[in-house]
Amino acid sequence: MKLSIVIPVYQVAATLSRCVESVLAQSFSDYEMILIDDGSTDGSSKICDDYAETDHRVKVIHQQNAGLSAARNAGLRMAKGEYITFIDSDDFIGENTLSILMTRLEAHPDYDILEYPVFWHYGMDEQRLIKFGVKTYDNMRAYWLECKAYQHAYAWNKIYVRRLFEHVRFPDGQLFEDVYTLPLLLKQAKLIATTEEGVYYYTSNPDGITHHPGNGITSLLDTHLRQLQDLGLTEELSEYYAHVLNIQLDVYNVTRAEPILPVPHISSKSIRLLQLPWKSRVKLRLLKIIGMKNLCRLNRLVHSS
Repeated sequence: MKLSIVIPVYQVAATLSRCVESVLAQSFSDYEMILIDDGSTDGSSKICDDYAETDHRVKVIHQQNAGLSAARNAGLRMAKGEYITFIDSDDFIGENTLSILMTRLEAHPDYDILEYPVFWHYGMDEQRLIKFGVKTYDNMRAYWLECKAYQHAYAWNKIYVRRLFEHVRFPDGQLFEDVYTLPLLLKQAKLIATTEEGVYYYTSNPDGITHHPGNGITSLLDTHLRQLQDLGLTEELSEYYAHVLNIQLDVYNVTRAEPILPVPHISSKSIRLLQLPWKSRVKLRLLKIIGMKNLCRLNRLVHSS
């Protein structure tokens, strides 16, 4: 079997069929679809079983509600494919996406991860197609920084060689689990490719956890802080640092906890040359002048007024 498709399912009776049908309609057919029913009570469980009864490629796991990471991990334990991919059950994939991507992987068996475009917030006013170019990366640092993988570290919109997950699992009970997991996979990978073919349709779910992260955003900051420390706080990381700085400011607004993000040496010239929104450059300049805690306080004051 070539591909395992892991789809966590929780209270998505309204969107589950659209997701599953987008897979069943693919011209590529050498796959297993693993639906992990994470304790749904809205009829999603029956929808899963109905699909399993009508198509032998569909397998179902029913478990007590344990969260997205636990559901994905259950799917990983069952997966038998040479490759593995994830789809969230309120999303779907475009026509012939799997055929296009698997053909590319067949031609390039050295690819450990293949990332494809995302139609972001499909169906909403702010919808847009996000592409990452046609490139290969044999340096994971370059993929993280130059491709800005930290901004699109989604588990979905990627196909992985399954062996990358031999010693990697999603963190149970932790929000923003994708950003935590991708760096672990990058430590196992040797070659990553991005393509402009295929499309993953991400639909905004107002009930999803990323719309109500609460104190869970602290785990996101912790994850990025580990990455900064692993990569080294050099000027090369200035643009990435600006991304993490915004997360630190958000964490302070939510928790009022003492800031934990260290202040690196970033020259005024580097700040001026960064391809960043002007607000981000202003924050970096203020950081150099007033320090991290005062910047957090000032940012909270601005957002509360």
